[in-house]
Amino acid sequence: MQIDAALVREQNVEFAVVVVRHGIIDNTFEANRAQTSFAPAFGFVPVVLMEQDHRGVPRYYGRPDIVDFLASIDFRRLPWAKWSLN
Repeated sequence: MQIDAALVREQNVEFAVVVVRHGIIDNTFEANRAQTSFAPAFGFVPVVLMEQDHRGVPRYYGRPDIVDFLASIDFRRLPWAKWSLN
């Protein structure tokens, strides 16, 4: 399985941002399950989920301090890459 994600270090905090399909963030159980399943791929750093609406506007789910930071920047600046998960 391939995902789009960014591994970020900002202000001495390392975290991952993973793009998920629309609707995952609305379901707390599914969102938490997704975070748990992605964590090993990123060395168990905090995982923030990102989905986009039909206009491409991002929405985040995860640790509040990281979500607030992400909401304040242009998400296109993140170091996006394709990640292969087994």
